[in-house]
Amino acid sequence: MRSFSICMIVKNEADILEETLESVKGVGDEIIIVDTGSTDNTKDIAKKYTDLIFDFKWIDDFAAARNASYSYATKDYILFMDADDFLPDEERAKLLQLKKNLDMSVDAVSMFTVTGVDEFGNPIFKFRRHRLVKRSNHFKWHGSVHEYLEVGGNIFHSDIYILHRKQKKKIDKERRRRNLNIYEKKLKRGDVFSPRDLFYYANELKDHGKFQKAVEQYTKFLNSREGWVEDNIRACIYLADCHRSLGNHLEEMEALAKSIVFDIPRPEVSCRLGDMYKEKNMFDKAIIWYRLAIEIDVSDLLGFQYEQYSTWYPHLQICVCYWHIGNKELSFYHHQKAKEYRPDDKRIQYNEQFFKKIEENNAEG
Repeated sequence: MRSFSICMIVKNEADILEETLESVKGVGDEIIIVDTGSTDNTKDIAKKYTDLIFDFKWIDDFAAARNASYSYATKDYILFMDADDFLPDEERAKLLQLKKNLDMSVDAVSMFTVTGVDEFGNPIFKFRRHRLVKRSNHFKWHGSVHEYLEVGGNIFHSDIYILHRKQKKKIDKERRRRNLNIYEKKLKRGDVFSPRDLFYYANELKDHGKFQKAVEQYTKFLNSREGWVEDNIRACIYLADCHRSLGNHLEEMEALAKSIVFDIPRPEVSCRLGDMYKEKNMFDKAIIWYRLAIEIDVSDLLGFQYEQYSTWYPHLQICVCYWHIGNKELSFYHHQKAKEYRPDDKRIQYNEQFFKKIEENNAEG
């Protein structure tokens, strides 16, 4: 069995930290907490689970804090967790099994991060991250904001997922603007932004409602032609979001279509293009895009994934489109497919009753 160091950086996490630490209790052979300046009882909570608690003076650099936490690790592998992460029981069992069987030839293990679940407990949005790395490889974090761990070698892609519960975290005004403030300080200093910086700076602008400025930064990022393919695709999608917020619907469609330059159409892009044609009652064209969302295999993609766009959502919309063009048989078929994924969804239950009435009327006739 391999030994694990769990490394975390924290600041004022008292409202959520205990749940996180409880969820990984017994998984790690040591838990390392690096505190970047808590003023609440975060450290007191951490002391219930570990005595490896270290202070780190905050210097507006997340990578530096992450690397500091890794420097204290002593076990075979390092698992990073955020204070608002949570390891569900089923995933905990998978991780313990991985710990038991992990071959030392593996340099890193990727796991899914799930950032939200629907009302039925199904993952909505997920993406892969390199969560577990061999300590002796001395992999380093890079980037002052939205940091990333640079890894290489033999990478194992697991099906384990960790739930990121950002919505449960109490975020004050200062913390909400923290990342944007860091980028603005970098700009004032005259720092040269990497393509990755441009992408995440644009994301911060978008999230703060500065849509026109975000458009400028996304455009600058895409024009650099130096971004990771998945970031390029997300930039196109987020650029479309900004144009929609600004009322620029033609530019919205152009941004979505531009994403196809970088790789196969992502289901989210296909569904959104389908939605735009459906809104114009161009049902035949909408069906083409919805079908594409269903047919493309996204199981091996490493980027962000909204599961609804490759499962129930396109079937639900195709059901409506086929009904409007008079193909009742295919409309019912896609209703049945949507029902397989979300039988308790109110929209799908409404359609179920609708089709039952049609069937009853036909039987009476």
